[in-house]
Amino acid sequence: MDTELIVIGAGPAGLSTALYAARMGLEVLVVEKGLAGGLMLEIPLIENYPGFPNGISGQELAKLMVEQAKVHGVAIRELEEAIELDLKGDVKTVKTNKASYEAKAIVIATGCSHRELGVPGEEEFRGRGVSYCGLCDGPLFKGKRVLVVGGGNAAATTALYLSDLASEVLLVHRRDTLRAEEILVKRLAEKGVKFVLNSVLTEIYGDEVVRGVKIRDLKTGEEGELEVDGVFIQVGEVPNSELAAKAGVQVDEGSFIIVDVRQRTNLPGVYAAGDVTNYPVKQVATAVGQGVTAAVEAYGFVKRPYWFR
Repeated sequence: MDTELIVIGAGPAGLSTALYAARMGLEVLVVEKGLAGGLMLEIPLIENYPGFPNGISGQELAKLMVEQAKVHGVAIRELEEAIELDLKGDVKTVKTNKASYEAKAIVIATGCSHRELGVPGEEEFRGRGVSYCGLCDGPLFKGKRVLVVGGGNAAATTALYLSDLASEVLLVHRRDTLRAEEILVKRLAEKGVKFVLNSVLTEIYGDEVVRGVKIRDLKTGEEGELEVDGVFIQVGEVPNSELAAKAGVQVDEGSFIIVDVRQRTNLPGVYAAGDVTNYPVKQVATAVGQGVTAAVEAYGFVKRPYWFR
């Protein structure tokens, strides 16, 4: 047996799971296909995480979480992707692109990936004006005109970040009001972000790079064009659950892993936490809470204390 608990994914849910499990006395291994922090690394400023009244960048919060987990003995393997799971026996096996590991319990915290629009030009201009990460690519558009697609907190936060870099920021949303928190909507207006509501982006065009987009007004049906240098797509996420589902973990109609209030999946000794689950609120704080619960449950499963049932 290589370890007692393997956590797949090192976002806020995975790191919280690992920290709590290690502090309770479990040997914990975390495997992460990218860099520890997950999509949290792309958030320019997190203003609603308790304990940081002035906010904190996703990168800084991830760094603190990683450091804290390592202090308590968690082994974190970055750039190591889980590619095959065997979860149905008493011994769980996780095969990665680098090695194979065995453990008594597994926590799946693989998070989500950016949802695509699926419009003409999106794939063609990916990396040439089409982006899914404002923090990553925003500096490339300093002094230029950019467009953000989406109406939630992610879109609002991205637009706010870009407003300090770009010459003009447009925000396109299919409804007449944004889903983002009211304080963010107010700040968007203060920053001069221009709203294009009741509209959808239907095409992205250009030559070597993006030059503009086509927009359709959902109320009038009219179509128009906007000249922009960059398009930042922030229309939600899709769960990274394919590997788990293939191994027999039950998912819902949206491919989110089904968990109960104790983060248990349908397989004994297999838990899930964070955005990959069917929990309806997708926030850093809720991911942390789910990670804590998963850690306590995994500890109970492995150690079988008197209170575990």
